[in-house]
Amino acid sequence: MNHMPKIAGIGEVLWDLLPGGKMLGGAPANFCYHAGRLGAETALISAIGHDEYGQEIVELLNSKGLRYFLNHPNYPTGTVSVRLKEGIPEYTIHRDVAWDHIKPATEAFDWLTDADALCFGSLAQRSAVSALAIHQALEMLPADALKVFDVNLRQNFFDKQLLHQSFSKANVVKLNDEEIEVIGQLFDLKGTHKEKCIQLINHYQLRMVALTLGSKGSWLLTPDKQSFMPVPKVKVADTVGAGDSFTAVLVTGLLMKKDLQQIHSEATEYAAKVCTHKGAMPEF
Repeated sequence: MNHMPKIAGIGEVLWDLLPGGKMLGGAPANFCYHAGRLGAETALISAIGHDEYGQEIVELLNSKGLRYFLNHPNYPTGTVSVRLKEGIPEYTIHRDVAWDHIKPATEAFDWLTDADALCFGSLAQRSAVSALAIHQALEMLPADALKVFDVNLRQNFFDKQLLHQSFSKANVVKLNDEEIEVIGQLFDLKGTHKEKCIQLINHYQLRMVALTLGSKGSWLLTPDKQSFMPVPKVKVADTVGAGDSFTAVLVTGLLMKKDLQQIHSEATEYAAKVCTHKGAMPEF
């Protein structure tokens, strides 16, 4: 690739309302932020309300230098209430919010016609409107673009049909150990986490599955190669956005035709570095 990779994220953008204040959330924004830091030209496609929260999202995206295509339906900007129960965060992802009504303008679709990659998840597909927008966006991409399904199962906002459609449209999939267990049950996959991922690769003709195992490391699996990496020992501030940053390094590395081990090593190091900072979009 002899140009800057052009990479988009589509889906939820929201505020996590934490006990200590609010923090911008949503995997697509985190992913775009990190891909941009790695030298890609990025765009976030989502929706916000006509409200103060929406205005604050625009201001924050501007301050981070992020390009965005946001429509403004008559619904409130997305929020997630986070309360700590004995130190463990419990999330309530509020329904019928702006990002459930993503309807990209023509400019967003035009931008995608020569994009190199689009990252999407399962959460924003909980509504028919946004699911349609995501599927239309995938159709706009060039034939050889990366279609990255970052699974991100949340609460009960998914079913087998949604996952099957997403796997069918994707050529790269990222998931974690908890998600492969759920998917294994839904799709009747057998064996270890890794063996289940290989079954997904074979069934859906995927170019790659990235499987993260929390503190136990991660696998990058392709039809003919496998790479395992342990997690570096670092002083963790929080793990917010670490997975999204891992995906960003993975996608940019694939587009730059780096070799599997190098991509894996760089993604692991970068995500570990993000964990040593507070929040999903640290400046370092």
